[in-house]
Amino acid sequence: MEVKNIIKNRRIELGLTMKDVASMVGVSEGTISRWESGDIENMRRDKISALASVLQISPMVIMGIEDPEVTNGAKYYLNDETAALAQEMLNDSDMRVLYDMKRNMDPDRFKAHVDFMKELYKQEHPDYDEGC
Repeated sequence: MEVKNIIKNRRIELGLTMKDVASMVGVSEGTISRWESGDIENMRRDKISALASVLQISPMVIMGIEDPEVTNGAKYYLNDETAALAQEMLNDSDMRVLYDMKRNMDPDRFKAHVDFMKELYKQEHPDYDEGC
């Protein structure tokens, strides 16, 4: 399967819109559309990593190195609660930089890390509003 189809199919499987993915990856909706149509074949490394995280697939699949059939359906995070916490962190543009955690981390420990990092961030950015 071509990478453009992998991206589109996985986005749809996860119930995400192009706008959702664009926001989480930090690109325009048009860029997502062009990735899915094959108009843009070469992505920046940081965008490959972010897109792979959002789509919960290996970056190697996006680069066309790994067979998507081998990794299809495999979760990046082994625990659903940890995955939900990671997604929450990824959705928050201010916290996204801290997203790269171990995939098998215990959910309680992961939440403690997220809470700790939020507290540190709030100390340095008193105007930070978690609800945004």
